[in-house]
Amino acid sequence: MGALPAAAAAPPPPTAGLESVDGSEEENLNEQTPATAAAPCQITPLQFQLWKRQKDAEAAAKAVEAAQKRAEDIAAGRVRMNGRELYQKEPWVFDDSRFE
Repeated sequence: MGALPAAAAAPPPPTAGLESVDGSEEENLNEQTPATAAAPCQITPLQFQLWKRQKDAEAAAKAVEAAQKRAEDIAAGRVRMNGRELYQKEPWVFDDSRFE
C-alpha cells in the first residue's frame, strides 16, 4: 500500500469541537433526522486497521484460551481426543512396524 496523498488527510474525530457546545446545542446534535440516520458511517483506513488488529488480538487470545482448556480436559479424561491429538500424544499407537 502506498502513502496517502496530502489531500486525503484524516478528518478530525467526530467529537472534535464539541467541548464548547452548550446543553441545548448538544441536544440538537444528538437528535438524528432521517436523512442523517441513513447516511453511511465512513471510517479511515487507519481506524479500520486499528479495529482489525484489536479484533485479531481478541480472536487469538480466545483461541489460545480454548486450546489450553481443551488440553486440560484431555489430560483429565473429560473429553475424547481426535486422531491428530492422539498421534501427537501417543504416536506409538500408529506404529505399524510391529505388524510386518
